[in-house]
Order: sequence, then C-alpha cells, then structure tokens
Amino acid sequence: MDLRIFTEPQQGATYDTLLTVAKATEDLGFDAFFRSDHYLRMGSADGLPGPTDAWITLAGLARETKRIRLGTLMTAGTFRLPGVLAVQVAQVDQMSGGRVELGLGAGWFEEEHKAYGIPFPKEKFARLEEQLEIVTGLWATEIGQTYSHDGKHYQLTDSPALPKPAQTKVPVLIGGHGATRTPRLAAQYADEFNIPFASIEDSERQFGRVRAAAERAGRKGGDLVYSSALVVCVGKDDAEVARRAAAIGRDVDELKANGLAGSPAEVVDKIGRYEAIGASRIYLQCLDLADLDHLEIISSQVQSQLS
Repeated sequence: MDLRIFTEPQQGATYDTLLTVAKATEDLGFDAFFRSDHYLRMGSADGLPGPTDAWITLAGLARETKRIRLGTLMTAGTFRLPGVLAVQVAQVDQMSGGRVELGLGAGWFEEEHKAYGIPFPKEKFARLEEQLEIVTGLWATEIGQTYSHDGKHYQLTDSPALPKPAQTKVPVLIGGHGATRTPRLAAQYADEFNIPFASIEDSERQFGRVRAAAERAGRKGGDLVYSSALVVCVGKDDAEVARRAAAIGRDVDELKANGLAGSPAEVVDKIGRYEAIGASRIYLQCLDLADLDHLEIISSQVQSQLS
C-alpha cells in the first residue's frame, strides 16, 4: 500500500510551507506529495496569504526534492489550454528527473472562476475529453513528427509536440464519482483511477465500474492503479485525535466515519478494508500543514505497519 501526502494549499499556505511539508514527505518515506489545483479558499479558512499555482509550486519542488513523486489531484481543465498544459507538465517532469504525475479533471468550483476571471463553460466534460486526447497525443507524438487536432473545442495545427517529458509515459490520473462517463474516460486515458472522499462501499462500486469499462475498451481491469483520497487525523490517544480534529474544524466521529481517523491501529485497520476492495494507494489529505508531528506519527506508526 502506497501512502501519499495530499495538501489543499488554497486554504492558506505559502510556497515555503509546502516545501517544508514536501521535504518531510520525502524524509519520512512517503511515496509522493500531491496538491490540489484551486485559487479560492473553501469553508471557514481565511486563505491567507492567498493561493499558489499548482504547477509553479511543483516546478519549484521538482528542483528541491529528489525521490518523491509529484502531482495534482486534480488539475482543473478550465484553468489551462491543453497545449500549454502539455508543455508545463513536460517541463516540470524534466525538472524533476521524471517524477511527475498528472491528475486532470473537468473543474467544478464556479466561485473561483468568477473571482479570477476564468471562463466556466457549460460543456466542461466534453472539453475534458478533448484535453485528455490532446495532452496524451502531444506527448506520444514522435520527435520530428507533428500533431494536429480538429475538435469542437480545441484545434491544433502541425504542432511540433515539444517538449517531451523525461518519462516515457507520464502517469495520468482520472477520478470522480460519475457512474458512466468517468469510468469510460478512465478506461481510455488513465493509468490510475482515484475516488475521493468515498465510503468503502461506494469505492468498491466505482472501482467495479472502472474495471468493467476498461474491459469493454480492450484493457484488463487490473491495468489501472486504483486509489482513494481521504482526510487523515491520527493521534496516539483520544485527546490527540480530538486536538487534531479541532485544529481543522472537524468532528472526530464524522472523521472516523468518512475519513481515516483515530489511533494508528484504527487507521491501519480501515486502510486494510480499502485495500481489500482493490485500493493499492491512499492519498492522505493533510489539512493542518503546520503539524509536522502528524506526518511523523503516520510514518512511524501507520505506514510502518503496511505491506
């Protein structure tokens, strides 16, 4: 079971804070550091000092880390033109020595689009499908050849399809709860399918849909990595769990029901139940980025017990 650290910087974090967490992620033996791609805070957080850009952040971290994978859950398709995104991700992959992964979604948070003057089109899912085709098509085009795309939403003519990523294949993550279109897109384009903040029962159902869609598309269901994203709140005792829950404005019982919360033994047990339904990777949503002791206890008392 891979454990990855997943952050939400729009809630309030500087680049230096993210660098500190990423270095702790690496030092403590976690598999990867991922971040959301948002420009506006959510809920009661003040969001200070303001948002950081996902791919600028990852470019910096690419030069300041050595081992961990780096990526997004999820890059909003509404934020970047697909050709530009392909260039950005390829460059950051080169900067990291081939450690980047691209999570790409349709974009959903209308208020952040209004706040920063970003168009919020109605046909986001159709655009996402074209974006996936373009980004992966650009990377797959052989050097010396050109790439063209004549779609409803995007047109590319004789693109040199450069630069190329350092990796032969940048892993592409697709995720969500949709019952039909999402599994179909994952089957066609994804190396990994991620379901965020879902129960074991709902996760098992969605993994099954994706496996079935993959087989219909001529792939083996097991060709994809299946992963979950869950908020994490671990403590050595009830008091420490309660303190960490209060720091992120959440209720302990709610976290235990909907996330990974409680003692290390409780969290290991619940991770095992996700593993039993096919998840081989968990993204641990860490909301208090100042609490590095939280990462340490997860590393020493949770991760150490997982195969």
